[in-house]
Amino acid sequence: MQRRSQTAVLAAASLLLAAGCSSGGAQPQGGVSSAPAKNRGAAASPGATPSSTAPPAKGSVKVTGTLATGLKSPWGVAVLPGGDLLVASRDTGKIVRVAAHGGKITELGSVPGVEPGGEGGLLGIAVSSTFGADHQVYAYFTTASDNRIARMIYDEKRPRGNQLGAPDTIFKGIPKGQIHNGGRIAFGPDKMLYAGTGETGDTGLAQDKRSLGGKILRMTPDGEPAHGNPEADSVVYDYGHRNVQGLAWDADKRLWASEFGQNTWDELNVIEPGKNYGWPKVEGRAKSRAAGAGFMDPVEVWRTADASPSGIAYAKGSIWMASLRGERLWRIALNGTKLVAAPQAFLKGTYGRLRTVVAADDGALWLVTSNTDGRGTPHKGDDRILRLQVS
Repeated sequence: MQRRSQTAVLAAASLLLAAGCSSGGAQPQGGVSSAPAKNRGAAASPGATPSSTAPPAKGSVKVTGTLATGLKSPWGVAVLPGGDLLVASRDTGKIVRVAAHGGKITELGSVPGVEPGGEGGLLGIAVSSTFGADHQVYAYFTTASDNRIARMIYDEKRPRGNQLGAPDTIFKGIPKGQIHNGGRIAFGPDKMLYAGTGETGDTGLAQDKRSLGGKILRMTPDGEPAHGNPEADSVVYDYGHRNVQGLAWDADKRLWASEFGQNTWDELNVIEPGKNYGWPKVEGRAKSRAAGAGFMDPVEVWRTADASPSGIAYAKGSIWMASLRGERLWRIALNGTKLVAAPQAFLKGTYGRLRTVVAADDGALWLVTSNTDGRGTPHKGDDRILRLQVS
């Protein structure tokens, strides 16, 4: 089911940050005990080893400024060397650069082939681990036939609106739908590219290891299966997800993912290669050993009205989770993979739907709203990027 385009050479790296997806759903009930699965030394090492210094039980959030306003359906965000942001618009297919100081907005261009609709369009973007040398921007987007990942070369010396090179498709064939397209992409500490996908509303895809839907994928920058994956010839890193839209690594290089539930429980999971995260057989935590046999339990769960999470980031010893339907930013303080205290909610209802949160180099956070995605109530200035001082 995976169709990979093996065009090596310098094809292009493209950035894009598209706008919105997902309301707040939940997955069937259950959670679980970890299932035995093959782990052939993949890079992110989970484990529950406590950190040497845990963050305090209570944290804080202070909005210190608004970097940019008037963004249309912003979705994916990538941080450039130097701190400027690349932002993708889900519905227009455009990528813009937002200066970290002053907020000047420069249009890079549009990603060819983007077909927005429902929760699809231009979704996640990422810059290569070797961006200083290759200037590659990666984008996850919906086309007429599938979801795919392409890269483009970003040349800021070219005229505004024409700074993206021709897209080089490195991976295609990810199922698409009106809902649950996943879409978050990020390079991990191992310099491999990770992608969260959704099951498009076809719940059976999540448990089908031959399908790319309802998975987290791990691949080389060229779109090939990465060394250490559970199956040598597959990019599938784990499975049993409903709709993954948040990916982040903690200080110990553990991979975390946020997940939309269906009607009851949203989840925050620590990801282990080859493991089964339960959807659609379980939602949230397992109520019994029998119900959860062979599935991974989430680290924390939320009622869908309180979360419906999209992007996540790691900063100051905590996972920070942007919530759409919940219209709040959650702080999950961690000691290893254990919670230090109950999650804290900030900014509840203050800025509407929250789509993406990313860490800045100085420990601050950038928070992106999502009120122009067709499900929010836009106010003057939406959508915007806020700068947060957190602890």
